[in-house]
Amino acid sequence: MRILIVEDDRDIGAALQRALRADDHAADWVLDGGAAEAALQQNVYDLALLDLGLPRKDGIEVLKTLRARHNRVPVLVLTARDTAADVVRGLDAGADDYLVKPFDLDVLLARVRALARRSSGRAEPEFAHLEVTLNTATHEVTHQGHPVVLAPKEFALLQALLARPGVVLSRAQLEEKLYGWGEEIESNAVEVYIHGLRRKLGQDFIRNVRGVGYMVPKAAPTGNAA
Repeated sequence: MRILIVEDDRDIGAALQRALRADDHAADWVLDGGAAEAALQQNVYDLALLDLGLPRKDGIEVLKTLRARHNRVPVLVLTARDTAADVVRGLDAGADDYLVKPFDLDVLLARVRALARRSSGRAEPEFAHLEVTLNTATHEVTHQGHPVVLAPKEFALLQALLARPGVVLSRAQLEEKLYGWGEEIESNAVEVYIHGLRRKLGQDFIRNVRGVGYMVPKAAPTGNAA
């Protein structure tokens, strides 16, 4: 997933970015409310982690503006404001969840996975499709019941495709899922990861729609791959 961190405390922001990247997410980080609004308008995110006490524009106002623009990105508020009134205000402004500082990083990552499942209409942490299973909580993948070892970017790419079987994702869309700001993207990176996944999961598991992108078919192919 690609996640936006909105946090003005540099130590906390850096720790969040490291933890998310270690959990195979692409993570961008901004330091104030104005930069958050610009990032959310210019990029497509799967989730946002939003502090409330921000420079330039308060987190609640960022959240209200986001929802007024009908942006449905899940938002997890991270804040030291811990009164019941603060929690109610944040949730009523459009937050999907609320976590009070200080918090445990493992709890944060579990909340992130839960919000991702909820936004995709799923209750369980496991994707299962065409003899392949992917567990977002344990980062385990199996093919025909046998464990498969994937590189972090392979795992992230597979998760993006399994989230929407039958939907073609372009190379640019897949790159957005795999890389945050400042991460170097090699010109053939997506193709390299696709090749690795096909080698491990079967040549027909990921289909190439010529000139458009890649997809996992809704059903097992009955003839030769296109």
